[in-house]
Amino acid sequence: MKGFLIGIALVIPGLSGSMFAVVVGLYEKMVEAISTFRAKPGKNIKFLLPIMVGAVVGVLASTKLVLWLCEQFPVMSYGFFIGLVIGVLPFVYKKIRQQHLNLLDFALIIFGFAFIMLVSHQGTDSGSDFIALTHLNSLSDWGTIAFAGFFAVSMMMVPGISGAVMLMMVNQYGTIYNSVAKLLDTFMFLLVGKFDQARSAFSSVLILLPFIIGAAVGVMLMAKALHYLLKRYSHQVYCAVLGIIVAGIWILAELAIKGAANSVQSSGSWIGVILALVIFIVIGTLATVFLDKQEVADE
Repeated sequence: MKGFLIGIALVIPGLSGSMFAVVVGLYEKMVEAISTFRAKPGKNIKFLLPIMVGAVVGVLASTKLVLWLCEQFPVMSYGFFIGLVIGVLPFVYKKIRQQHLNLLDFALIIFGFAFIMLVSHQGTDSGSDFIALTHLNSLSDWGTIAFAGFFAVSMMMVPGISGAVMLMMVNQYGTIYNSVAKLLDTFMFLLVGKFDQARSAFSSVLILLPFIIGAAVGVMLMAKALHYLLKRYSHQVYCAVLGIIVAGIWILAELAIKGAANSVQSSGSWIGVILALVIFIVIGTLATVFLDKQEVADE
């Protein structure tokens, strides 16, 4: 279930899969498991596999269903996401309250906030529907997609950075999620015996191969760096994470307000829209609290 939430966040522009890993209490453990994978492969596979399965299901569901929900019910959807992120603030506060905040800590909080606000508003004008590639036609295409996987996936391991936005910055968001959608189409064509259409759709799915290779390299390198920082500078890292989370709430609020304005235009009532937003913020916050308690119970 936690992996499923992370998978949803991977798809939706503005949301961060790594931030939701923090939200559900898995971030540090995931970084450690990835960075020490070769030392304890059996233990790490046992821990990472259900998260990966949940994330894959979340990505596949998000490609169509969750994105549709965000378009049709933006106030409730983004209100729920805001609540999920708000719910992690007590967890981060517990991480940083063990030391007195100094000038550097405040600077890191401000830096985390400013960095995410800057990054999150890049690449959004290029359009998420633009598909740069539909097939791998040359070695250059392989290199382009492998770099997109390396860049987007390594960057999104930093809490608050949206992998979807990173893909937009390198102009490959539409390409990658079109390939994910074609994966579903391939299965459907195979089920109904339309093998020619399945073969055609699968040629777009092959784009995911260099993307996965680049992503794997990016994950391993970034996990090593983050594991080192969390071991030696945990307080400073979570000061920056606090700023990142506040920025995440701000960005989600912008999306919710935009959706609320559209809803008011159609319904003519602010009261109902605000009430729905508040209710789903509360539901999202309680969901994070529940997931956090489950994590404590697991420990």
